[in-house]
Amino acid sequence: MPEESESPVARTLRAGFPWLRFPGELEREFVAEYRTSRRRIVRIGVCLALTTIIGLAILDRWLLGPGAQVVPDAIRFGVHIPLVVTGIVLTSRRYFRWYWPFVHVFAPLYGLATVLLAANAPEPLTAFIHARLVLAIFFFYFMLGLSFKAALRTNLLTLAGFVVAAFVGDIAPQTSIYQFFLLLFANLYAGAGSYALEHANRVSFLEGRMLREVATHDGLTQLLNRSALESEIHRIWQQAIRDREHVTVLMIDIDHFKAYNDRYGHQGGDACLRAVAGAIRRAAGTRARDCVARYGGEEMIAILPGADRAGGEQVARAMLEEVAALAIPHDRSLTAPMVSVSIGVATMLPGRDSSHDLIVRIADRALYLAKEQGRNRHAVLGEADLGEATVVLAARELRA
Repeated sequence: MPEESESPVARTLRAGFPWLRFPGELEREFVAEYRTSRRRIVRIGVCLALTTIIGLAILDRWLLGPGAQVVPDAIRFGVHIPLVVTGIVLTSRRYFRWYWPFVHVFAPLYGLATVLLAANAPEPLTAFIHARLVLAIFFFYFMLGLSFKAALRTNLLTLAGFVVAAFVGDIAPQTSIYQFFLLLFANLYAGAGSYALEHANRVSFLEGRMLREVATHDGLTQLLNRSALESEIHRIWQQAIRDREHVTVLMIDIDHFKAYNDRYGHQGGDACLRAVAGAIRRAAGTRARDCVARYGGEEMIAILPGADRAGGEQVARAMLEEVAALAIPHDRSLTAPMVSVSIGVATMLPGRDSSHDLIVRIADRALYLAKEQGRNRHAVLGEADLGEATVVLAARELRA
């Protein structure tokens, strides 16, 4: 049975995806990465299509003469070339915003126009022009950057268009049956290749993410590790300066964890740490920008960009409730019969002369205040409270 802390990437890779779709945010991330990687290939594919249209137009004139080109020229210059030229333009400008909506219109129109061209082919060129539909099939599956499902829909629409053209047009029945058989199996072969290619791309995407997770996540808790935390908090801090928004940091410590390890052993301690990390992540991970990391030992840290003091306290209370709901027995605890946590909350509005190290120190001081106040609770400090809190804690340490 997979552990609760298993990441969405690992879960998806283990469970498989026969329908070529990932859950939620993972699908959006794959699509964005895939479209970025395909930009050059898509541009080459659309340019090849323009070269093919022009080359075939020249060959048709050479074989049949200009007199037989009225309908073909109307299709080429009225549909094919405008579509392809627009595609070329959109692969160089506004690619991410405009090309992808456009290609889902471009491909069906191009396919149906090719069917119309085949239906009006003169007898000497019937077989040759019908063969262009096979080129279109491969073009849709491999050259436009379409997903397998989108390419399949386009090709099925093109095939349906051919069936209609065969019934209402002047195409010999024997020719229609032969071409339909050819187009059907061309779809099966090219479709199988397209499916296998997209499946391999998705596996590669997941494996790449898994490698990054191994490098950036703690192996026990599946939270971010300390190294990844440094990079993430720096990025969040700089973004908060630009956006002029608050940042809230929560430092979380499992109460009397050494006593828990001594009583239940290190394997029990690891299981407890994993369970508490999952509870902390559930409570803090309600927004995409929030991040949770293992700070060291039994300490964890949550960074909440855009959250003010009230928002930080709300998350802290949710963390306390989630950990309490685990109901993990702890008969060596001096605070409660179950495993509990103490949380320090700090909120700042970052400035260009401030550092994220300061807010972490404030949250750390707030954590010690929570412990001083009896544990299994949260304490909140702001930048203005830091000096007073430091004096109070120092005095208590001296008295002790």
